[in-house]
Amino acid sequence: MKFKFILTLTLSCILFMSCEQTNKAGVIGENNPLLAAYDTPYQAPPFSLIKNHHFKPAIQEAIKINEREIDAIANSKEEPSFKNTIEAFENSGSLLNRITTILNNLNSANTNDSLQAITQEIAPELSKHNDNIFLNEKLFARVKKIWETQTQYKLTAEQAKLLEKKYKAFLRSGANLNKQQKDRLRKINEELSVLSLKFGDNVLAENNAYQLVIDNKEDLAGLPQEIIDTAAHDAKEAGKDGKWLFTLHNSSVMPFLQYADNRELRKEIWEAYQNRGNNGNELDNRINVVQLTNLRAEKAALLGYTSHAAYVLEERMAKTPEAVYNLMDKLWAPALEKAKEEEADIKKMMLADGIKDDVQPYDWRYYTEKIRKERYDLDEQQLKPYLSLDNVRQGIFTVTGNLYGLKYRELKDVPKYHDDVTVWEVTDKDGSHLGILYMDFFPRASKKGGAWMTSYRKQKTVDGKRIAPIISIVCNFSKPTAGNPALLTFDETSTFFHEFGHALHGLLSNVTYQSLSGTSVPTDFVELPSQIMENWAAEPEVLKLYAKHYKTGEVIPDTLIKKLLESATFDQGFATVEYLAAAYLDLDYHNRSKPLTHNVIPFEEEAMKKLGLIQAIIPRYRSTYYNHIFNGGYSAGYYSYIWSGVLDTDAFEAFKTTSLFDAKTAKAFRTNILEKGGTMDAMQMYKNFRGAEPSIEPLLRKRGLDKKEPVLKIDKAIKD
Repeated sequence: MKFKFILTLTLSCILFMSCEQTNKAGVIGENNPLLAAYDTPYQAPPFSLIKNHHFKPAIQEAIKINEREIDAIANSKEEPSFKNTIEAFENSGSLLNRITTILNNLNSANTNDSLQAITQEIAPELSKHNDNIFLNEKLFARVKKIWETQTQYKLTAEQAKLLEKKYKAFLRSGANLNKQQKDRLRKINEELSVLSLKFGDNVLAENNAYQLVIDNKEDLAGLPQEIIDTAAHDAKEAGKDGKWLFTLHNSSVMPFLQYADNRELRKEIWEAYQNRGNNGNELDNRINVVQLTNLRAEKAALLGYTSHAAYVLEERMAKTPEAVYNLMDKLWAPALEKAKEEEADIKKMMLADGIKDDVQPYDWRYYTEKIRKERYDLDEQQLKPYLSLDNVRQGIFTVTGNLYGLKYRELKDVPKYHDDVTVWEVTDKDGSHLGILYMDFFPRASKKGGAWMTSYRKQKTVDGKRIAPIISIVCNFSKPTAGNPALLTFDETSTFFHEFGHALHGLLSNVTYQSLSGTSVPTDFVELPSQIMENWAAEPEVLKLYAKHYKTGEVIPDTLIKKLLESATFDQGFATVEYLAAAYLDLDYHNRSKPLTHNVIPFEEEAMKKLGLIQAIIPRYRSTYYNHIFNGGYSAGYYSYIWSGVLDTDAFEAFKTTSLFDAKTAKAFRTNILEKGGTMDAMQMYKNFRGAEPSIEPLLRKRGLDKKEPVLKIDKAIKD
């Protein structure tokens, strides 16, 4: 997602935003901290000074400043040049970007009713301003002239990429449309900006509204003590002391579905989970889905594309919807076959328990956990004492130190937006400053669900000096309980590694232009740095570096590592199928030219029936709470995780065939991928690192879908 002054939000992985430090606001800035220069360490946002009422006047003032900047470029009497047009355009709007970035980040990580109202109120103004820029005929004429005469400028590769990006942005924003078409496009953009925000706000409100309150201790049967303690703590905070409270936040609902013996209560919380946004109340998202889908299709048609998917994918590695379907089709059949085998195993265990019903979605996690324990003698609760948040964080610091020489120092004097947040300085192996990293881990009512990386300032180079980024990762991990630190599941551990990979992409960026830095790459490439990091989390050599018992300091035993590795492909049919079902659903919504005319629930059911999805599994995200595509930057792009999965498994083999911390390979990945941002074609960057295009075979092996023996023997992995 490219942030074009329209307040949109990416929830499960990454927010592409930009901010710079400027102060052109004059006297107004003295009374509004958003308009003033930041007198803080590392010029971090002065969160303690920023109040909700500051945002609207600051944005309106910043829009005026940006309008003057654009007018100066568009009406310049000088002959268009790369410097006075493209670079000037690149550097314009820095104050506005800085302010909207803070607003957007707070609205995702620490929101409230007032902030949500402000974002919805200001969204149309931002949309209008964005359209005023990209539909400015004089500005486009200058950009177009440089594009058509670019050979005379002797541009560097990065300058040429910036020019291409700016020129295409005008075309893809309607610069060639007639007046009537432009007017309609403006209206569509305004409506989309508000609808997207409304969708996400509704999902958050639904998450916060539901409570499963248990007052009978017998109904807690099967739940680990740690989960019970957390539920008791949450109930006490909610004024229900002596009871146990479970919510729809993943760190609460998923353990309940995984361990609770009470099938009726599992069904109750599951129904609430899967029906978010589909309850016929003021938070219902069904109409929003229809409107978002149809407006996107109409916009694509206005711009000359057959569908929204065709419009989006033109700028992705995949290029076409057909290429995406082709990849997913290769995975769907073997994944569904494996999922059906997993369902049969669950059915056998249910029959042994005297349950003759078909396998239901609220049965899957519960019986999968029992089968895992029976088959591999592995209970996920055995792992958690070795995966304290502090130990996992230190493990990530060690891994990235071994790979790239990075060092970390916690900062206590940098402003932060919530007490849960910690702030870190990241330095290179020579001690030079690379950037600032915020980390925010625990769920709260003011935070959107999921996990993501974002930035408060993106990296760029000014007059030969590298301007360091300010990066943030936000998660929703299990909270500490009385007397115990935060203990992560292995899935949460992998998520931490994943988001840190995104953070590295932002922190290690070393380019000239901000709009090409860090994560400013195609969505189906942006998950490569994050997903490759996950691979280190489960390596025996790495586990022994960080997986230490939070009480005794004992290193995780080989027997437990062996169980973890032996179960690596366990339940991968389910994991792959539920993900692909959501990816297919995304494309079904967006690869269409005709308006969506009926209720989205039948539409979704029809799409899943066409795939042959079994009733025991639903898409990872159902339509009415599918934040990735209706409130974020992944519309027609949720497939990106599997596309990048091909890249990351192939890329990790470069380390596996040398060593996990091979210096030459790590340097090649850093210089060709992490530092380059979007300055080159994504596939070319990959080939520069790997020497060839990626193969799908490593991904099939990793997920246990190739029907072959694993290349790496488990006992050897532990010994090595």
